[in-house]
Amino acid sequence: MHDIRQIRENPDAFDAALARRGIAAVSPELMALDAARRAHIGAAEEAQAERNAASKEVGAAKARGDDAEFERLRALVAAKKDEIAALEEKAREADAALGQRLLELPNLPDADVPDGASEDDNVELRRDGTPREMDFAPREHFAIPGVVPGMDFETAAKLSGSRFVVLRGAVARLHRALAQWMLDVHVNENGLEETATPVLVRDDAMLGTDKLPKFGGDSFLTREGYWLIPTSEVTLTYSVAGEVLDEAALPRRMTAHTLCFRSEAGSAGRDTAGMLRQHQFEKVEMVSVTHPDRSREELDRMTGLAEDLLRRLGLPFRTVVLCTGDMGFGARRTHDIEVWLPGQAKYREISSCSTTGDFQARRMNARFRPAEGGRPRFVHTLNGSGLAVGRCLIAVLENGQQADGSVDIPEALHPYLGGRTRIAADGALV
Repeated sequence: MHDIRQIRENPDAFDAALARRGIAAVSPELMALDAARRAHIGAAEEAQAERNAASKEVGAAKARGDDAEFERLRALVAAKKDEIAALEEKAREADAALGQRLLELPNLPDADVPDGASEDDNVELRRDGTPREMDFAPREHFAIPGVVPGMDFETAAKLSGSRFVVLRGAVARLHRALAQWMLDVHVNENGLEETATPVLVRDDAMLGTDKLPKFGGDSFLTREGYWLIPTSEVTLTYSVAGEVLDEAALPRRMTAHTLCFRSEAGSAGRDTAGMLRQHQFEKVEMVSVTHPDRSREELDRMTGLAEDLLRRLGLPFRTVVLCTGDMGFGARRTHDIEVWLPGQAKYREISSCSTTGDFQARRMNARFRPAEGGRPRFVHTLNGSGLAVGRCLIAVLENGQQADGSVDIPEALHPYLGGRTRIAADGALV
């Protein structure tokens, strides 16, 4: 959500920033709505002052027996009441129109975000690890012999349709181990607060975290009016909605492992094989609520936490900063971490870490009280995958695959699997 006062003070800078995201100048439209709103409010206040003055004179006219003046003033008071109601309604309509238009506009990119039109214009920041040389043709995750028994798409289609999977046996256990390991690292070593949240939320939570109105078509809505969360960014971030936090409580760092749901409405025909793009998936999310002066520092920290998980698993990855044309709606700056998938011979996104600045905080009125005193200020919010569990499973399987169809499992996960170290070619965990 944007601050209309800042737009009013520098409309050209606002339009220039949105132009970097391919959006034509909107400040004239916003300023016209704002001017209409303020004019109606001013007229209503003026009419109210006139009504108050007339009301005071009504009694005096009655007391001195001036019936004509009494009736005139009484009629004026009644007329002003109707006029005020009409002006206030016009002000509400203009305010609603302005608010709706502001909700539809994306966040402004940070000055150092690279310009570009698509993912082809993203800029690589660094690479870590070297893709393993395999003396056989690497398979995609769903075609590895040891994985096939544990990844059942046929039953999932019978139950739910396309873009679902039933995991069994060793693969299911490995999937669960990954989530548990990620949580343990974040809580025990990274200082994040483990949080268990609902996966059903109200409109306000989706609106406050910038998922509505733009992304309503990408999410699932129940008949009872609840939204299935696309990520626990929604619940973790909105948990501070309407609050005024003490500055000493910042940063507030949270993590949650939840089911996530996305309709994938805009991905028809993409990644239809395997479990890379699902309607239902699991993710360990990171959310930070921080002081505005430290949000960039917090973004780098969050990115580093996600990278460290991949490093511990021995998975090659690269980190890119998204260009203006590829950034999410609510982001000011985004770092995508892409893991190497031998089966596709390419890097694929496994984590996306973003700072939204005060964009979400304004929508949900989340503020902090400065230690030095003064008026409360809006916090900054950040979110990132730490990590997407299903995609991490894919990366572990593909990078650990062997020529005989078995899969070697990263050492970090062995304690979570009862000391077992691999999936045999027949699908057994051994």
